[in-house]
Amino acid sequence: MKKILIIALMLTGTLTFAQNKNAKASMEVDGICGMCKARIEKACLNTKGVKFATWSVETHELKLIFDERKTNTEIIKNQVLAAGHDVKDEKATDEAYAQVHACCKYRDEAVIDDHEPQGR
Repeated sequence: MKKILIIALMLTGTLTFAQNKNAKASMEVDGICGMCKARIEKACLNTKGVKFATWSVETHELKLIFDERKTNTEIIKNQVLAAGHDVKDEKATDEAYAQVHACCKYRDEAVIDDHEPQGR
């Protein structure tokens, strides 16, 4: 019985240390402007365990550093969706998307054209 207890404690310790407190991840998130950038990053940084979040307007890549003991990419993705922004394989609800500012309607071709630099 004592051996089983020791083995169980060792496995628990190993599993605890297997989680990274500075895990890195990236994901594709749709958006169109600086206001989108602020909203996406805020949604991530308001998630417990997220230490760093930066989203690129040009590449649509969201880079993250987070504590796996407190959160994971699925939870972070759900926060981004709740903020009204689509991720690579999933769309935000219509209700969440409706809450983004009119100039941030990245699904609307006219808004996309308005954000294009002149001369293209």
